[in-house]
Amino acid sequence: MSSLFGQTAAAANSNTNNTTGDISKDIALTSPPEDGISDIKFSPQSEHLAVASWDKKVRIYEINAQGGSEGKALFEHEQPVLNCCWSKDGTKIVGSGCDKASRMLDLASGNTTTASQVAAHDAPIRCARFVDIPAQQSQMLVTGSWDKTVKYWDLRTPNPVASVSCQERIYSLDVVGSLLVVATADRYINIINLSEPGKFYKTIQSPLKWQTRVVTCFNDGTGFAVGSVEGRCAIQYVEDKDSSANFSFKCHRSPVAPAGTGTGASTASAASNNNTNVYSVNAISFHPQHGTFSTAGSDGTFHFWDKDAKHRLKGYPEVGGTISATDFNRTGGIFAYSVSYDWSKGYAANVAGGVNKVMLHAVVGDECKPRPKTGGRK
Repeated sequence: MSSLFGQTAAAANSNTNNTTGDISKDIALTSPPEDGISDIKFSPQSEHLAVASWDKKVRIYEINAQGGSEGKALFEHEQPVLNCCWSKDGTKIVGSGCDKASRMLDLASGNTTTASQVAAHDAPIRCARFVDIPAQQSQMLVTGSWDKTVKYWDLRTPNPVASVSCQERIYSLDVVGSLLVVATADRYINIINLSEPGKFYKTIQSPLKWQTRVVTCFNDGTGFAVGSVEGRCAIQYVEDKDSSANFSFKCHRSPVAPAGTGTGASTASAASNNNTNVYSVNAISFHPQHGTFSTAGSDGTFHFWDKDAKHRLKGYPEVGGTISATDFNRTGGIFAYSVSYDWSKGYAANVAGGVNKVMLHAVVGDECKPRPKTGGRK
């Protein structure tokens, strides 16, 4: 029986026990951005993908069952766009960026090009999400900025409803249910219960030793994953009673071949040299059905993991450039990843003609399914 992108169940199951995944059938998005891709997000209600870029634009594409794509809408900012997000009903898309503004396109109105400003900060807005606040009649927007504040916005009014000051610049935030997690410079992670959105429920230092790149909440809202520039990921639960389940692990690293051995040096000889290239973990996405998750990084690879079994499910070959952002669609049948410069080596490495593309990977077979429980520790 044919599945997404025309792959068959038999073909999918043939590699079930192989820990190396296949990207040969991944399909490129049509007409990608002209500059660095900063964020990608699927609609929670349809097969539409929003793509934010350094070319100052947010593009919305429709994805069909064969993996084909078609541009459906586009709106512009005054400066590079760093983030995009959808409303829960899939009718509104918000871009946020270096022009210190968040701008919203209301697709339900039939408007496909002109966005209205819905938020403002004193510095670039790094990230934004739609949130449900108890006692509020409609969804609100929460924004995190390099001005060290988190602000809540009622889209019907021009001023923020509330503002929370953080210790440092905000690098990443995510929301699931009543859980809002805000990661800042200097490795602070602030946890907010949206029942009391104006204060921190808890503040911790990241369990990782170096700069935080991304935080992503578990599907059930009990915790979050943290990725850093040091090639590590941490699994962190909110409540102290679950702290025994916290752990971190190395990922997105590769051994360095000893000097003078040439490019043909074996992995074993490289590993014996005890030198390792360490890459940033740029993106973490949770599968919407299975609760497993992906990591992707500056090494140009992505991996699927089972946090409960503490096990890597699949690792994938290098894709031809750094991976800057990832997302699963609403069913978990498509995994999208952007291949684009991630600024990990500064502006000097942002060469003209660099690759900028979004790839669509069909999730088939057991690629993202958790390992079966075999008794013992749960």
